[in-house]
Amino acid sequence: MTFVFLGVLLLLLGFNAARVSERLLRVRGGLIFGGLLLTILGLALSTVVQIEPGQVGVQALFGQIQPRVLTSGLNVVNPFVDITRFDTRTQNYTMSADHSEGQRAGDDAIRVLSADGLEVVIDLTVLYRVVPERTPQVLATIGENYQDAIVRPVTRTRIRDNAVYYDAVALYSTKRDEFQNRIFATIEQDFKKRGLQLEQLLIRNIQLPASVKRSIESKISAEQDAQKMQFVLQKERQEAERKRVEAQGIADYQKIINAELSDKLLQYEGIKANREIATSPNSKVIIMGAGRTAPQVMISDK
Repeated sequence: MTFVFLGVLLLLLGFNAARVSERLLRVRGGLIFGGLLLTILGLALSTVVQIEPGQVGVQALFGQIQPRVLTSGLNVVNPFVDITRFDTRTQNYTMSADHSEGQRAGDDAIRVLSADGLEVVIDLTVLYRVVPERTPQVLATIGENYQDAIVRPVTRTRIRDNAVYYDAVALYSTKRDEFQNRIFATIEQDFKKRGLQLEQLLIRNIQLPASVKRSIESKISAEQDAQKMQFVLQKERQEAERKRVEAQGIADYQKIINAELSDKLLQYEGIKANREIATSPNSKVIIMGAGRTAPQVMISDK
């Protein structure tokens, strides 16, 4: 609109040059031509608006929100409208106890009371986006600062409202996913009413009171000791069973040998052993005796 303003100013000077001064009267034609050129150029430029990728534009004509949403690219608009641009890409809002994280400096974690009356500290990240078709409503009812007006207060309130249904230990362990799904459903409904789309809710950390943490650690340590002792007992039982099976096998073997062993078999085995000794290349003395006969000596030297 700057060109339009300059053009109109030149046109006024041109048409009133005779009243102002003779010098302006000499360049009256140039002033009028330049004024027309600037006015036309300004009007042409002000009727074309470029919207960047990932954005939409909302028009307001003299304070009245227009329903047509401007999409990315070049758009022809009324030169007198004001354009408010909204980012429609995924945005995140983090509330954390860590001073280096989150949109606000310092400790911005959410402190809630559980069903057993304990204070639980929750770090959370909200992933959301503005619904392009609802941006005129967002501008009219909320404005551009929807993070502080809607995202932050709604999220913190709904988490506190739902945390009272769970014990502190359950929030920390067994009911964590259930709690996350529950608060997601309630926050999603609130966001939809206001033109926002909740994409994901990330519970990054749940911090319990120090006394509860010590109790949990003691319980876990006791459970680990019990599991270790159970493993040792199981190993000892297996070793005892192995020894019992081994002893039973030895006993069965001896029983079989004793049942089948006889004097004739022993005599036959002795003869076989002596024969092998006698045929060996070494010098030896073999004393043989059996039953009622006197011992016999056989000398072999090879």
